[in-house]
Amino acid sequence: MSRKNIEIVVAPKTPHYVGDGFRVHNFIPSGYHLDMERMNPFILMDYNAPFYFPPTDKPRGVSVHPHRGFETVTIAYKGRIAHHDSAGNSGVIKEGDVQWMTAAAGILHKEYHETEFSKAGGEFQMVQLWVNLPAKDKMSAPKYQGITHDQIHKYELAGKNGLVEVIAGNYKGIQGTATTFTPVNLLNTRLNKGAKTDFSFPSNYNTALLVLEGEIKVNDTEVVPTDHFVLFENKGEDFVVEAMENAIILVLSGAPINEPIAAQGPFVMNTRSELIQAIEDYNLGKFGYLEE
Repeated sequence: MSRKNIEIVVAPKTPHYVGDGFRVHNFIPSGYHLDMERMNPFILMDYNAPFYFPPTDKPRGVSVHPHRGFETVTIAYKGRIAHHDSAGNSGVIKEGDVQWMTAAAGILHKEYHETEFSKAGGEFQMVQLWVNLPAKDKMSAPKYQGITHDQIHKYELAGKNGLVEVIAGNYKGIQGTATTFTPVNLLNTRLNKGAKTDFSFPSNYNTALLVLEGEIKVNDTEVVPTDHFVLFENKGEDFVVEAMENAIILVLSGAPINEPIAAQGPFVMNTRSELIQAIEDYNLGKFGYLEE
């Protein structure tokens, strides 16, 4: 067994709003060396920690905006989100569901609190990841994977001590539900108090976890509280997580895409000229049409 040690534990930064519906702590990219290159293929992580939104007749969210060159992955923990895009995809995700949108060559989309949730108000908790695409796939056709909680393959721990929901990748022989362009592991881990489970990923994979609920201990030594982010070293392969109280942990590990990154706002390409082309194509209406 080759132990994978913690490089740094990151506390949540002051939250900010994306649109008027997402109050997020940004972990990637941020300080502490958590830039796009260090975390590639994970090039953004926004975490909407549990937050109560009061009732409203006008759903909060983010209006129409473009993307090119990557995928957006939204995981719902509390609340409901409605999605629409210019490729004709739409859907609502609720607690436990995942929305995996491949922007690739270019798409317009919008995300709002679902209408009935907005009218009732309630607690809202979400994670959104941006997953980079390799150069050869950046201009592929957009696609959409709406994954309900019952479609996510699960590994149950012995003694009913918890489970690992394998959104993407593989955990102890259980294959993830989502399809990916490069090796990506995305594991939603639910542990009862006192439960332990282990993880193993190739040493060169960029590996991290986010504690969404409870408090955990990593490798029998480091205690990590709620809403904190753990970055692991790119050495060793194995680590152990123990729940000090009932806990929910999002574990992410992916093969780095060792290509240049050129990013500007909603576009993530490989070169400056590709960014200029993306902006030009968007302005020319080549990303399709989506009503506000």
